[in-house]
Amino acid sequence: MANFTVLGATGFIGGHLVRHLEAEGHQVATPARGESLKRSHLGHAIYCIGMTSDFPHDPVATVDAHVCRLTSLLAKAEMDSLVYLSSTRLYDWGGPIGDEADDLPLNPATPRHLYDLTKAAAEALCHAIDRPPARVARLASVYANDLGSDNFVHEVIRGALGSQETTFDTTPDCERDYIHVDDVCRMLTAIALGGRRRNYNVASGRNVSNHDMFALVERETGCRIRAQRAPAGVSSPRISIDAAVEDFDFSPAQLSETLPGMIRAQAGQRRAVG
Repeated sequence: MANFTVLGATGFIGGHLVRHLEAEGHQVATPARGESLKRSHLGHAIYCIGMTSDFPHDPVATVDAHVCRLTSLLAKAEMDSLVYLSSTRLYDWGGPIGDEADDLPLNPATPRHLYDLTKAAAEALCHAIDRPPARVARLASVYANDLGSDNFVHEVIRGALGSQETTFDTTPDCERDYIHVDDVCRMLTAIALGGRRRNYNVASGRNVSNHDMFALVERETGCRIRAQRAPAGVSSPRISIDAAVEDFDFSPAQLSETLPGMIRAQAGQRRAVG
């Protein structure tokens, strides 16, 4: 068993990761924000601190979360390894396949690129240091059975349960790669303990359109779900998981496999509470 430190343990992914590591028998430290890490030895550190959909409203906090606190961590603490959580959103502006070796076309004058640029800056810092061994995990859209985040799948399920019809301000052809948090936790642990590459995509390897996801939810709930906007005709890159498959025999669950059980469990909980 190993010693881990999870930075950002109160967040959605961090919380799930702590429970996963403890269930595996590892020792896990979860330092609070502002707690001094000077001269601390963190074992295998996993950096889960970050901003999500609220980043446009607080750009300064976004830079602080993605870059500044990472810089402080590297300056103060000793670690056996570091895994930094980045995002497959960095591929949104590139080609049809998102590969870890791709060049990233980012424009500082584009407001949305603030998120991507801060993640990219942190990645560059991880690549620039020799010790500790630093790895980057680029995560796709992470969902969980407990619907415990603002992930779009969670929003759709919550909106559909108990409703006859609901509408979302999106297009039917918008696509995302959805990865279950259990697969994320297993991969982050494996990367920390045995990752031999600088970057890993942590994704399902398949995109799911809103149209197809809505159909899955409709089948389980009976709720009529509609996209408010017309099709955009823009495709999203497919995320390559070849490195994770080659190094860790990674075989992630697909949304079509997990969604029915998630919805039934949530419906059962609502009936029990009601």
